[in-house]
Amino acid sequence: MSEMINEPNNVISFKENLSDLLIFGASFLVLFTVSLLGQLIGIHWKTWLSVSEDSQNIFIGTKEAVYNFMSHIN
Repeated sequence: MSEMINEPNNVISFKENLSDLLIFGASFLVLFTVSLLGQLIGIHWKTWLSVSEDSQNIFIGTKEAVYNFMSHIN
């Protein structure tokens, strides 16, 4: 017979945490590349990534865009 393990519902397993980290990392790399190219060319990249206009720098703006993206895929 299989053994049932009683875990609280709010405990995130290592696999789920690792997969979220990998998705975040890959998404951050792609969106950071897009925003950096937009910044270098002089195009208004914040409207492409649905980032708030008052984000302080490119890293914070990209992080906001990745969190927005990840909320849609969860």
